[in-house]
Amino acid sequence: MNNIEERPSWNEYFMEITHIVATRSTCLRRKVGAVLVKDKNILATGYNGTPSGLRHCSETGCLRQKLNIPSGQQHEICRGLHAEQNAIIQAAKHGVNIAGSTLYCTDSPCAICAKMVLSASIQTIYYAIGYPDSLAIEMLEEGRVALIQMDRR
Repeated sequence: MNNIEERPSWNEYFMEITHIVATRSTCLRRKVGAVLVKDKNILATGYNGTPSGLRHCSETGCLRQKLNIPSGQQHEICRGLHAEQNAIIQAAKHGVNIAGSTLYCTDSPCAICAKMVLSASIQTIYYAIGYPDSLAIEMLEEGRVALIQMDRR
């Protein structure tokens, strides 16, 4: 890149990184990546998949898929964690304060992740693809978390 105009904006840069993080996903249904950022610094990343030490869904199969459960329903029977959850857990595991941070995610959060975002005091969420969960949007709006959809560059 020779021209400064070709450089991505900070938001485009971090959003593009979410798509790279998503390539690590072990979920059979959806590949999701998340990046927590504060002051233009990456604090933690996460992708959706099983907790550390457990067999991946590629080995065990997807119970939600076997039972034909639609997206956004009965998360409790899934072996995996969502990308947002894994990013928040990684920050906690390493003692990183994420209050006031921005979450970049390939998909908008579900209600469970929205509750975690609110409790972690994350202020803004940039996402590429909407997720079918109106409760999540309602809670984020009530909690005054900015939810901004971005196109992939």
